[in-house]
Amino acid sequence: MSASIDRPSNRIAVIGGGITGLTAAWHLCRRDPTAQIVLYESANRPGGVLQTERHDGYCLELGPDSFLRRLPWAVKLCEQLGIAGELTPTEPASAGVYTVYRGRLVRMPEGLAAMAPQRIWPMIRTPILTPWGKARMGAERLLPARRESDDESLAQFARRRFGAEGLARIIQPLAGGIYMGDPERLSMRAAFPQLVAAERECGSLIKSCRIAARRAAKVPPAPRDTVFTAPRGGIGQLVGALVAALPAECIRLNHRVETLVRDGSGWRIVGVDASTGRAFDERFARVLIAAPAREAATMLRGADENLADVLAGVPTTSCVVVNVAYPCAAIGRPLDAAGIVIPHVEGCLLAACTFSSVKYAGRAPAGTVLLRVFLGGAQRPEAVDASDAELIDVVCRELAELLDVRGAPLLVRIARWRHVMPQYHVGHLDRIAEIETRTALLPGLELAGNSYRGIGIPPCLHDAQQAVERLLATSAPPLSRAEASADAPHAASPA
Repeated sequence: MSASIDRPSNRIAVIGGGITGLTAAWHLCRRDPTAQIVLYESANRPGGVLQTERHDGYCLELGPDSFLRRLPWAVKLCEQLGIAGELTPTEPASAGVYTVYRGRLVRMPEGLAAMAPQRIWPMIRTPILTPWGKARMGAERLLPARRESDDESLAQFARRRFGAEGLARIIQPLAGGIYMGDPERLSMRAAFPQLVAAERECGSLIKSCRIAARRAAKVPPAPRDTVFTAPRGGIGQLVGALVAALPAECIRLNHRVETLVRDGSGWRIVGVDASTGRAFDERFARVLIAAPAREAATMLRGADENLADVLAGVPTTSCVVVNVAYPCAAIGRPLDAAGIVIPHVEGCLLAACTFSSVKYAGRAPAGTVLLRVFLGGAQRPEAVDASDAELIDVVCRELAELLDVRGAPLLVRIARWRHVMPQYHVGHLDRIAEIETRTALLPGLELAGNSYRGIGIPPCLHDAQQAVERLLATSAPPLSRAEASADAPHAASPA
């Protein structure tokens, strides 16, 4: 074995092969070409929840299907990887979104931004709010800004600014649905800091949105520039580009890390190679954990029990994504939007439905339509434990009611995601501050991922880059006497 491998000062480990870990490994390879980067992934494939499958002409997204353009980090990464030309906008036919009101589909009012209406007339015309509910939402621009600086929940914020109807009919399905979370517990400061800032700076979200709209009107829009974008071949194309850009020996699949142990010159990583059943025990100068907080807690229990307890306290929820295809002729309603968001008060088991083949071209064969249905989350946690037959029955029954679907589906693909969606509950930022403080006491360790500072693909990419910068800013630990003497013969030998 060469000296560079024996000597941990030249080695950096990344734990977790989702989009955060892959991006971190890629940045590390670019920043320090002399280092040996090893990425451990417990599954048999990289990418985490970013999974794209091809089947009989369908492009099936089992996790996220796109990312926001306005957050620059994903678009920039695609440019650096040479796949920016593959990014496609959403189709014009997918403009707008439906909601459900008393069991029937209704268009969500146009011009909604950051919970607040930018345009008055669509709010006046919408049937999803009573006259009192419309008046209460409109009164938001007259209400004083909150003076207290402590955290509050999304539900508290929404009721205070827009009233109970606005929360139930508009804000919960739109904003709460991003996290598949409980609006009574989601933190405004952690999950929606831009709205807290808008209230503080402008006194009103309606005023803030209208100011932003006037500014945006002065900037000519880029041709076919849409809010969301995705690679032509699906979100898995981004994963594939990252994997291709990394050294082949960098990624170790089926390697489950169990324990991290501090020693005098860095870290020991102990785990099991599931493909062989053999244990591994390797030494590194630095470690970046890009696994979920609950998994990081297990790994770090022996290094810092208090840090492990704080990490284990980050709550999560589970969800189910069901891809389902039908002949176009089987759909009785026009699919002229991005999809459907369903308020919890409607009592449906479905939380949302994306019209995938309407949103992006080339996702389904001609004459067919591909839908993505979401179930579960904090308000329907039992969905992830339902059988395939139960899930298919629920999906087909509720789609038949909402979209007038007739007949059996052509294809069904179910993906269960257990505990993959962190919940930023009230007090989350205090928890993150404690995690950062305790992590700083462990030299050569960094944490990154959607458990901490933002969900969605762009925030995870940004968090990976920031963690790499912090990790490389720390000095490599000095070699112990034993390591120096052990390395000397290797350095002198032809090997």
